[in-house]
Amino acid sequence: MTTNPSSKATPQPTGGFHGWRIAGYAAVALAMTAPGQTVAVSAFVDPLIADLGISRSTISTAYLIGTLTGAAALPAIGRLIDRHGVRHCMLVIAAVFGAVLVALSTVSGIVGLTAGFVGIRMAGQGALSLAATTLTAHWFRRRRGLAMGIASAVGAAGISLAPLLLERLIAHHGWRTAWLVEGLLVWTIVIPIALFGIRNRPEDIGQQVDGAAANAHPASRAQTDLTHRQALRTPYFWVLSASVATSGLLTTAIAFHQISLLTERGLTSAAAAANFLPQTVAGIAATLLVGALIDRANPRVTLLVSMVGLAAALAWATQATPGWSALGFGVAIGAASGAIRTAEAALTPRLFGIGHLGTIRGTVTAVNVGSTAFGPVMFALGHDLTGSYTSALLIGAALPLAVGAAATLAPLPAEEGHATPRRAHRSSSTAR
Repeated sequence: MTTNPSSKATPQPTGGFHGWRIAGYAAVALAMTAPGQTVAVSAFVDPLIADLGISRSTISTAYLIGTLTGAAALPAIGRLIDRHGVRHCMLVIAAVFGAVLVALSTVSGIVGLTAGFVGIRMAGQGALSLAATTLTAHWFRRRRGLAMGIASAVGAAGISLAPLLLERLIAHHGWRTAWLVEGLLVWTIVIPIALFGIRNRPEDIGQQVDGAAANAHPASRAQTDLTHRQALRTPYFWVLSASVATSGLLTTAIAFHQISLLTERGLTSAAAAANFLPQTVAGIAATLLVGALIDRANPRVTLLVSMVGLAAALAWATQATPGWSALGFGVAIGAASGAIRTAEAALTPRLFGIGHLGTIRGTVTAVNVGSTAFGPVMFALGHDLTGSYTSALLIGAALPLAVGAAATLAPLPAEEGHATPRRAHRSSSTAR
């Protein structure tokens, strides 16, 4: 029998709802996933090629292997989060993530580099992000979308700064120092958050979800907790997974080839690189907007609109020209990406409950992270075969339209009768 990560004795309520503070810590943790994100790793690619004497295709293959291997571990990490709680798991994740970054500063060949990519993709992009969003879900129900939106927006803003800061750091001190600094920062920032900042659930400190009064009756238990196996048997689990996988595949492909893609449409290299700015701003705005609305929105409509927006952005890219047209493309692709990420993070606990949220979202995150490995390769092959990105973009636009159609047709979990009644929380140690 496993122990609940909550306190064994009922604690006395403490003053002031801690949920928004927890969301703030989650936002910082999300920002600290930056060293494992593609936008940050891209700053190291050219220096690594020059210093280690490896080809671009070799380093790309190493990154693909690292991404897929790291993604495969995420369902198991999700189960550990459910069993031991976010706090203990985030501590271990931060220790491992920082150690891998420090070790990367010493690599001398492709084998070590590949192992490092496995570590930062698993611990950074995957596990730390999973822990932060799962933590937020445990503290909110009625305002979960808003809390997720705020945490995700702040985290995205932090991640967007990483390439600029890393470029200057690498230029002045080299890529080895940059990875060493990143590892030390992860240890310095995330480990104290895990030790002293966060608590797994409101009940751990005598509070209730959403900050309800300590003597108030618990919020409605109409929501249900599905096990991981039950969730996998619902069509909507695969609709949610397909939505983030489609977004990950296509937006990563566009980001990876953005300079080439937009210069092909007549932009200069500088203007193509600058297009990341409106994408970031639009993504943050969409994250906040969707987070504020999603708690009251129909899940089907939310996913459909997000998927149609992504399809429209890809179609727009085939016609983008210098000026306002290219700016509009950047806004469209950034907004669609931000909306889908926030929708999944808020809808998964809403549809499947929080009793096994780490395990369920671990699988969703694994599908998402794994999808990002294939997008750049698919677009590259399309360009090699046709001489442009137009065919890849138009074929890619059909994918979110198909997912959007599935989102409107697939039954929600409650409609299928898969869910099991949620049991009231007990303050004593219980098995989940």
